[in-house]
Parts: sequence; structure tokens; C-alpha cells
Amino acid sequence: MHLAEPYQDMFVTAAMTDIFSATAHVRQMLRFEAALARAEAEVGVIPPEAADAITAGCDVELFDVAALYREAAIAGTPAIPLVRMLTAEVSEPGRAFVHFGATSQDAIDTARVLQMRDGLDLLVKDLLGVCEASAKLAEQYRDTPMAGRTLLQHAVPITFGLKAARWLSLSTRQLRALRAQRNQSLALQFGGAAGTLAALGDAGMTVAQRLADELRLPLPDLPWHAERDRVATIATTLGVTAGAMSKIASDVVLLSQTEIAEVAESTVLGKGGSSAMPQKHNPVEAMMTLASARLATGIVPVLLAAMANEHERAVGGWQAEWVAIPNLFRHTSSAVARVRNLVGELQVNPDRMKQNLELDGGVLMAESLTIALAPHLGRPEAQQVVQAACNRALSTGATLSKAALEDPQIRVVLSPEAIGRALDPAGYSGSSGVMIDRALAAYREAQSTVENS
Repeated sequence: MHLAEPYQDMFVTAAMTDIFSATAHVRQMLRFEAALARAEAEVGVIPPEAADAITAGCDVELFDVAALYREAAIAGTPAIPLVRMLTAEVSEPGRAFVHFGATSQDAIDTARVLQMRDGLDLLVKDLLGVCEASAKLAEQYRDTPMAGRTLLQHAVPITFGLKAARWLSLSTRQLRALRAQRNQSLALQFGGAAGTLAALGDAGMTVAQRLADELRLPLPDLPWHAERDRVATIATTLGVTAGAMSKIASDVVLLSQTEIAEVAESTVLGKGGSSAMPQKHNPVEAMMTLASARLATGIVPVLLAAMANEHERAVGGWQAEWVAIPNLFRHTSSAVARVRNLVGELQVNPDRMKQNLELDGGVLMAESLTIALAPHLGRPEAQQVVQAACNRALSTGATLSKAALEDPQIRVVLSPEAIGRALDPAGYSGSSGVMIDRALAAYREAQSTVENS
């Protein structure tokens, strides 16, 4: 089932759309029903032949999904038409035991949990791609100096490798967070009418454990029909992941501006053009990342608000999740996949980075010169002396190097060679190399954990 609004296809991925399609949800609900029947047969609650008949009927190809959801709009839940249609497909003696001891929310929530598990796996896979591309940039450009910018103005030199390492570290943290949510917040939902499993008598928890094992889901301490912290925690984690991708995209957008031009998106025929201006090369991947991330983060408050569930079953909050969760996963997936493409195909211009370092006569090296003078003049006086030199350079169009060499207060304590060293951007990278190595090591550790799990 496709999304209702064609424009939405621009802000999702096909793979995540498939995972959260209506057909996929029905398939997962049927998976729950078949697993439930088998678990109950193993415990002796229903006959084995009934479980076989129910399992045979749990084939999504036998169902008219569109008709099921039309009926769900009237019934108020897709589980009611699902159970009715499934019962019609099941032969005797299984017909009497369809959905035995369960409630609608058990089927809907467990199916959604199975979808979220697949969705988290897809996000982790794509985040690994973001990390790997960022790691390659960090290694390749570890010693390539560029202007560091604070409040959008030149500050001190950094390296492009360090910027890429920050992207890597940011993405690695999201990788770990999503993995943690997969392992900690996904759990079976099975409680029956009001969370007591009373219909199963003394066999309730035994059936629940068999069902959890069948679906490879953790068995929670008790059903969580009206306690939505698990869902909300996953939602906030996805929101942070989408926001993290928007940070990377924002960096690329700013570095791609005509006046800066230190990076550019890959050039592909038909991509990033303008209907009016033939010269344009617009940052499409970054732009679509930012849009997708905004759509994703805008959904998170809906799921936080939906936590206000009434008693043992929600009136509206839980139902809002049915739309919010799939869209949150779809838009977050788009943000991650776009950044994977963006960073993986990024064009880097070290020459332009070098040129930009020399803007304003190289005054972004003012801190370095201050630090060189501080042992001789004291830091407060050194800063005043360098600030005066910067003002002279900016007002006359000279370089900071020329202003420093002509300043008697500086020349009396620093040789021309020492001034040259202090004004060399390549010599003022601090612990950048160590930081890059730490980011790379953290990523490799996380990558190994994912691959070995």
C-alpha cells in the first residue's frame, strides 16, 4: 500500500516503506496469530491440529488488505476484521481457537514491535554506511587544514579530517543508541482483555513465554498495553538520530555555499539543477535530509503526548501511534539514507580550504600568535597586542604576518621564524590527530559489535 500523498515518497525510503506498509503490518499480525496458536498447542491449551489449521490460514496472500483497512475504519481497529477474515480461512477444528485468549492490542502491538525491529535493523545498516564514509574522509583529510567556524565566522584552523571525525562520532553514537533500543525496548505484547491473561487460566505466563520464544522477543515482566514508555523511548531515539543527520547536512550546506565552496555534492545528470538558472548545482541530498529530519522530529511530540493512556486501554493515544510510528521510521530512514549518499559521494576541495584560510589576511591565526606571545608578555597583554595587530591588518588590507613583523612589541620577543610558525595553520591543529584516531577506534568497536551480534 503506497503512501496517500505522492510528495511523501520524496522523504522516505522504499525499504522502510515496505517494512511499515499496511500489508507488512497484516503479515506481522498473522505471524503473531500463528505463533500464538502454536504456543497454546505446545502447552495443551488448544489441540495441535487446531494450531496447524490456524498456521495454514495465516498467509497474507489470502487477505484483501485494502478491504481489511476499510473495515478497520469502522471497527476502530484492524484486528477485528483480521480475526474475522482469518477465522473464515481456517478449517475445522482450528476455527474455534483463532485469537484464543488474546486481545486486539496484543496482535497490533506485537506486529508493530516486529516491524520496529526490522526498521531499527535497517537504520543501523544505513548508519554503518554513514560511519564508514565519514571514517574514510577523516583518514584521507586528517591533515588538511581548513577554517574552523564559530557563530558562522572564522575562529581558528581545524582539519577537514576532524570535521569528518565529528560526523563519524555523532553517527557512531546514534548507531549505539539504536542498537540499545533494539535490545532493550522491544518486547512481546500479550495480556488478553485487560492484561491479566485470565482466559488462559494457569497457563497464561507459560503460553506467553512460548510465544515470546517463537517470535524471538523478550517477555516483559507484565503486559504494557497502557504504559507506552518503550514506544516513546524508541521515538525519541529516532528523533535524535534524525536531528544528528540534520547536523551533518547543515555543515555540508554551509560549506557548499558559493562564497565558501569547500565541498560539493556529487554531480549527476539531472540532479541539483534549476528550472531557471543553468549554472546551479544545488545540494539536493543535504536539502532532502533537512526536510526529512524536520518531518521526523515533528512526529516525536505526538508519541510523547500519546503516553497519557487511560487505565488499561487508551482512548486515542495508542491509536495515534498507528500513523506516527510508521511515519517516524520512514522519515528518519530517509534522513539517514540521504546522509549516507551525501557523505559517501562528497567532493572535497582542499585548495579552496587553503584559500579561505587566508581570507582577511590570515587573522584567524590570532589565537596562535597570542599563545606564542603569552609566555613573554602575559596572556592579557599578549591578547591586546595581537588584537591591535589584527585591527591594523584589517583596516589596511595587510596580512597579520606583515602587521606582526612590523610590530615592535612582537618583534622584540619573537623572531620572524617564530612568527611564521605561529601563523602556520598546519601547525595549530592541537590534538586533532588523537581525536580522529579515537573516533575511528570507537566506530570500529561499534562496527564489530554489530557484525558479531
